[in-house]
Amino acid sequence: MKRLIYTLLAVLLLSPAVAQEEYSDIRRGNREFDKENWSAAEVNYRRALQKNPNSFAATYNLGNALLRQEKYEDAAKQYIRSTTQVDAKKDGDKLAKAYHNLGNSYFAMEQYDKAVEAYKNSLRLNPSDNETRYNLVKAMQMQKNQQQPQQQPQEQPQQQNQMEQQTAEQLLQALQQDEQEAQEKAQKRQSKKKELEKNW
Repeated sequence: MKRLIYTLLAVLLLSPAVAQEEYSDIRRGNREFDKENWSAAEVNYRRALQKNPNSFAATYNLGNALLRQEKYEDAAKQYIRSTTQVDAKKDGDKLAKAYHNLGNSYFAMEQYDKAVEAYKNSLRLNPSDNETRYNLVKAMQMQKNQQQPQQQPQEQPQQQNQMEQQTAEQLLQALQQDEQEAQEKAQKRQSKKKELEKNW
């Protein structure tokens, strides 16, 4: 898989209004996540969402568990959902992380235009995040490569052989010319040396 820097937020502080049962499921999910038991973490986060469908912590962490299982499309849906569950003014950092990982999901699906937009949204909320900036540059490079027209079809082998032969002949001629010039210089040096010897 392509190298990307992931921002994971497995443990979130929950508001006092959140039900104790939801909190327990999220904590169990976080413990499984820390053990890299992604599918078990997913189950616990889904349980928490059954109890509170508007829980940012459960939604975002479910996205992380799905991302780790390479269920990129499902992860993207959870990140999109999580962006609607927090206020940018109050929880800009959480929202920035959600957009960052949404970008990672799109990047993994080779939807580079969407990845670029998600990373930009993340940077608008947290301009000092170097990891997001790195991923944005990478996504922009991939987007550019994806948009370039396909290279021209391969030349016919006969034409290619002809070009290689012409190149080889040119190189050979250049080498022969260099050798001839070197011999001429050597002859001039010898004749000057003989002249000097005669003068003495």
